[in-house]
Amino acid sequence: MRPSFLGKSDPVLTGIMSGQTPQELIAEARTAESEGAKGIATDLADLKPEHRHHDALKAVIDSVNLPFMFFFYRGGGGPGRDDDGRQALLLTAAEAGASMIDVMGDLYDPSPMELTRDPRAVEKQKRLIDEIHAKGADVVLSSHMPCPRTAEQALEHLREGEARGADVVKLVATVDTDVELAEAFRTTLLLKRELKKPFIHLCNGKMSRPHRFLGPALGVSIFFAVPRYEPRYGMGQPLVREMKDVLDRLHWNIRGVR
Repeated sequence: MRPSFLGKSDPVLTGIMSGQTPQELIAEARTAESEGAKGIATDLADLKPEHRHHDALKAVIDSVNLPFMFFFYRGGGGPGRDDDGRQALLLTAAEAGASMIDVMGDLYDPSPMELTRDPRAVEKQKRLIDEIHAKGADVVLSSHMPCPRTAEQALEHLREGEARGADVVKLVATVDTDVELAEAFRTTLLLKRELKKPFIHLCNGKMSRPHRFLGPALGVSIFFAVPRYEPRYGMGQPLVREMKDVLDRLHWNIRGVR
């Protein structure tokens, strides 16, 4: 049985990474594991076309004894940049042993706030989710947006993801002010009370770092950090060892409160 992100007593500290070759991804995964990561999230956008096949992905997945999440967002480089082409590679990852596949909330219909309401696109997403499940992987339905969201807006958004059959729902919003940061904390607490499925609520922006560190103590089930800083892929994420150190020393959470 493949490892899983689900059913854990603690939120899953997940090393997030990109790479151009399987060897790069294996090295990053092993570094993340040695730093304390309990899961791996891999962006396939930069993987060179000659490595976009079952055996290469399986070698990466088998390199550590951790659950793997794969994502390939719109705008990623190389062949297969259209929605159908990207999903074909993600389905290959599921066949190779991925634990979780990331499905964009506006897959098949680019939409504001990355959440389509088009019935045809939604039905196609549901069929894709069923196909991923049939290959033995779980699904996270994700949306990223360059703006803040209120707690109520986030709850409505993620309830829609729950209704599409995802196992985990994910929303990433922007937090640039202290007021927006306070609303982000209120959002996480509301999501913990109201959602039926595990959720990922993250923030980007000038004031996002406090939420990144405290979100897992408030109910976020999967959270991300980089094993090391790599100039090719940006340096906005916390380090795995920083995240682990904070949570190990926090000695406080309210994940059981509803």
